[in-house]
Amino acid sequence: MRKSLQLQAEMTEEFGACVFDVTLDCEDGAPAGGEADHAAMVAEIALAAPASARVAVRVHAVDHASFAQDIALIAGQAGHRLCHVMVPKIESVHDIDVIEKALQRTSAVHVPLQVLIESPAAVQRAFDIAAHSRVQSLSFGLMDFVSSHGGAIPADAMGVEGQFTHPLVVRAKLEIASACHAYGKVPSHCVVTEFNDTLALQAAARRAAQTLGFTRMWSIHPGQIRPILEAFSPLESEVDKAARIIDAAVRAEWAPISFAGQLHDRASYRYFWQVLERAHQTGRHLPSEMAGYFQPFHSPVHPVQLENV
Repeated sequence: MRKSLQLQAEMTEEFGACVFDVTLDCEDGAPAGGEADHAAMVAEIALAAPASARVAVRVHAVDHASFAQDIALIAGQAGHRLCHVMVPKIESVHDIDVIEKALQRTSAVHVPLQVLIESPAAVQRAFDIAAHSRVQSLSFGLMDFVSSHGGAIPADAMGVEGQFTHPLVVRAKLEIASACHAYGKVPSHCVVTEFNDTLALQAAARRAAQTLGFTRMWSIHPGQIRPILEAFSPLESEVDKAARIIDAAVRAEWAPISFAGQLHDRASYRYFWQVLERAHQTGRHLPSEMAGYFQPFHSPVHPVQLENV
């Protein structure tokens, strides 16, 4: 956990902006019977992190015996240091309300919630969950989703290829991404467990971003961060085109323009502005005439989430 926060600081200095969040895990990371000690350690690490650090925590599910303890120990002591609280196995809006009430008794009363959708029923309710004002992001929990089907989905659907081809898995991802975009929330793609296969990881990240509409992705190993950033970054040619269009739009005071024989107006300006935003969020160099629009950079959600198990 401490090494991940150190890496975050080093890459922030390298890129000139924070390009990933660090999530300290209490669900899968805590040993059975040692949940309280683990939560206390997480709170200590969060409190000791630099003021500029982006540190979050994943607590136990709301129906787990350690949920209230996690909230009391971590959010109660270090809530003011958390960029968000991640809660797994969310099934309905009722679960969000339970979390809100628990956080109201802590210093994390205003901290955003990011939630994991991990069952067929939760996928069905994804739009209602995304609509909740406290929810910042929806993540897809691939392995629990597959396991919840009682063997009806084969194990290879959890792999780097199967998760993009099995119809039920792809449908779940599309529902989550669509729900997020409907309510201005951030869709976060699941992990790729084949962390030693950089090319497969980058291909998966590119499919998540370009085909399924995800704008954020989980990492389970520091070595995955740069390939994910590369996959979620716009191409240099796209950045250059976006910069020239926005520059022309500014000079035209946002009136319609002709660019390379095509009409552009405020509808397309919004798209090209978002290209520049993605470039900056992923550490891409921006043309000098655009750099001033994005300094200093403060984003509520970064394109990569590093989970510490």
